[in-house]
Amino acid sequence: MDLTAERLIQACRDDSTDAGITIFTDLEPLAGPGAPVKPAIYAGGVYQKGKRWVTIDGESKKVDVISIDNEPSQANRLEEQLMKNREKLGLPEIVLDLSPVGPMPAHLPTKISSFQFPHRNGDAYLRDSMLDGQKFPRTEIGSRIFEATADKPEALFEWFPQALLYGFWQSHLGKKGNQAKLARSWVSEIVGVEPAEAETKKLGLKGDPLNLSIEEKVEFDELDYTAWTLSDKGKRLSEVGHGQVPVNPQEAAPAPVSFSSIFQHSSVSFAALRRINAPAEGRAMLVAMGLFAHVAAFGRAFSLRSGAELRPVEPEWSLLLEGGSEAVTPLSPDSAESLFRDCVRAAEEAGLPVGSRWPEPIVVTPADNLVKAIRGTWPAPGNGS
Repeated sequence: MDLTAERLIQACRDDSTDAGITIFTDLEPLAGPGAPVKPAIYAGGVYQKGKRWVTIDGESKKVDVISIDNEPSQANRLEEQLMKNREKLGLPEIVLDLSPVGPMPAHLPTKISSFQFPHRNGDAYLRDSMLDGQKFPRTEIGSRIFEATADKPEALFEWFPQALLYGFWQSHLGKKGNQAKLARSWVSEIVGVEPAEAETKKLGLKGDPLNLSIEEKVEFDELDYTAWTLSDKGKRLSEVGHGQVPVNPQEAAPAPVSFSSIFQHSSVSFAALRRINAPAEGRAMLVAMGLFAHVAAFGRAFSLRSGAELRPVEPEWSLLLEGGSEAVTPLSPDSAESLFRDCVRAAEEAGLPVGSRWPEPIVVTPADNLVKAIRGTWPAPGNGS
């Protein structure tokens, strides 16, 4: 079947028995099946390992697996696509302009989008921002956003629709403040099945064309490595990047892993969306937004990180019904955009603050205490204090 706005709205009604949509995709490394892939590495230099029941050749087996990209990471990648396509889709956005902080290291952002806030509508960067001379939470728009809940979601439809799909927890307002939370309705992960070996370390050697002696001692400014000098005391020359240094096996990162198969499983739960006190048209719009983000992020070959380039093979989309499922025609980028626009129009007609009522981005600036915190971590160039 082809997904339409009308079918999504029907599925999202309070009395609907439809369960959701799932997307199951076999993935292949660009170098071919079985080629090593780099899973995400977590604190302590470890992979996220586990066991799963997986159907292999028609038989259910309990096998070792490694999470190549877990749920929070997948949500961030989907939000990144919404940010990239914000203007085309007309999505709302709040932008934290960091120019008042002054010069910053080149690798740091000069602005942070509401699609990048780690805690979405409950983020400390948003709490510690200013709009028109006022702390943002004390402005009319800010107070509505920070007081929003699943029962009163209008401000989030207007400014943070992604929070209603990927979840939020308003936990940075103090013990007496709003503690509202909403579990994510969209869940996605990429898993590697049957790792051939998961304990191998990635060894190597940091080379030096002149093979300078790393036994030389140097003194240097921790904030400016260009200012080092040779000394009888201090640290080794390798600390400022010179000399050949072999990787210590005890400190080496885990190596890429070869898997028998890799899959991505994505799903959106209509039951979870029914927690949101809103017309079915609004919930359907959230579903369509998620489907667009999925197609934009994973509808073609994609790169998760260095050593983790994958391509989709034969994705299977299904609408989960009360007593079974129905195959769904996968969306293309154009059809996903068209579906989203149809759902936005329906949501606006149902009275939600979306569509033509989504205003231009709001630009906020960091409050003085946030500026000082940033400068404490990243002193201005030439200022070591």
